[in-house]
Amino acid sequence: MILTREQLWDQVQRREFAPVYVLYGEETYLRQQAEKAIAQHCFSEADARDFNETEFSLSTPENLRRALEAAEQLPMMSERRLIRITDAAVGASAARDTLKEEHEPLLTSYFNRPSPTSVVIFIGSELNRNRKMMKLLEKFAAVVKFDQLGEAGLRSWAERIFKRNGVTIENAAIGLLASLCGHNVARLENEAGKLMTAALPDKVITLELVEALVADHRELDSFVLTNELSRNRPQEALKALRKILEDGAEPVVLLGSLGFYFRKLGIVKSQTERGVDRGVITRALGVRFDQHDAYFAAARRTDAAEIEYAVKRIAETDLAVKTSKGGTDGPRKQLEMLVSEIASRAGQRL
Repeated sequence: MILTREQLWDQVQRREFAPVYVLYGEETYLRQQAEKAIAQHCFSEADARDFNETEFSLSTPENLRRALEAAEQLPMMSERRLIRITDAAVGASAARDTLKEEHEPLLTSYFNRPSPTSVVIFIGSELNRNRKMMKLLEKFAAVVKFDQLGEAGLRSWAERIFKRNGVTIENAAIGLLASLCGHNVARLENEAGKLMTAALPDKVITLELVEALVADHRELDSFVLTNELSRNRPQEALKALRKILEDGAEPVVLLGSLGFYFRKLGIVKSQTERGVDRGVITRALGVRFDQHDAYFAAARRTDAAEIEYAVKRIAETDLAVKTSKGGTDGPRKQLEMLVSEIASRAGQRL
């Protein structure tokens, strides 16, 4: 059963617990907050919590059996037992799995008759919904995914913080705050606390105050850059490139990432045109499952000739950088020329 974060919170507040939860996703701060909320509401002040709260990491293979055996035990001086099972992983390929198909009989046996006095929480970052073991978890457990919020979600989160504390913030200021914090909710809460202290006694946060106190924490990776390239946006692509370089990325490493991306994009494009099943294509890709949709969308937008051209130009630029063409600033200039050329060429095609 799939739950939203809000549904999970309502359930926990009512102390109506599912026997098994699965908490996963890239937004680790919110995931940890949910985990803490479940634990806090599982126990009362009179409960002997230390005797009834246990954690097992699936980095040790035998720990799944041990965790479920612990869940079968009756609580000691408490209404419930809480079992955390960390490092749960069902990746794009079986190589990274810690929940394996060989565990299916063990899990199914427990899921069919879960202990009425235990709450079991599986915790992980990568759980691929296309894989058999994740489908098993979704069938029997309450599953909550914690995606990164993005700027709109961070803005709403910040608005609730300031409203709860009786602080007014300008619209432009809250937009800038959300943008500067990237996708990091924990950082947003820290920066909001700092701003609220600085806004005393008037309790008004201005754009100027945000500009003065909040550093730019946005960390761009090569996938942000390739996304701008595939959307035919030269100016945005150059801006992303410059930010990545300012954050300390090595030009040669970045070129490698660009080459990797366009080669993978070529795989998606060619196999899609041949009518190959999507599942077969994603297995061949070998990238995180949360990037699959982006690759398929980019492949639909991009001609095969443009992908081939990009791969060729990246190889040429890589050689130019490694042979030090252009002097000290050569690598940066070569990258800027490459990014501008690829994005502009695609844009002209449109």
